[in-house]
Amino acid sequence: MSVGVCVIELHLHGNNSLKGKRQILRSIKDRIRNKFNASVAEIDAHDKLQSIGLGVAVISNDRKYTNEILNKIVDFIDSMNVVEIVDYSIEIF
Repeated sequence: MSVGVCVIELHLHGNNSLKGKRQILRSIKDRIRNKFNASVAEIDAHDKLQSIGLGVAVISNDRKYTNEILNKIVDFIDSMNVVEIVDYSIEIF
């Protein structure tokens, strides 16, 4: 069994309200859950209006598959064109 964790730092351009941030965050989390069946949570930058710290976790029997899914999730977020990915890291346990 392998557990993969991805921490993603996102930037929201032109966002000036907590309501706008929450709306975008909810959309991203719901789409990841539906498409990849992964666990997603906001883990950082709760008080910043233009930043989101996102944590994603995936469990599978194969390390390669786990890494592949996490990379696909990062690519999926990037393809949404709603936020900018500032940085991300992936760890497989």
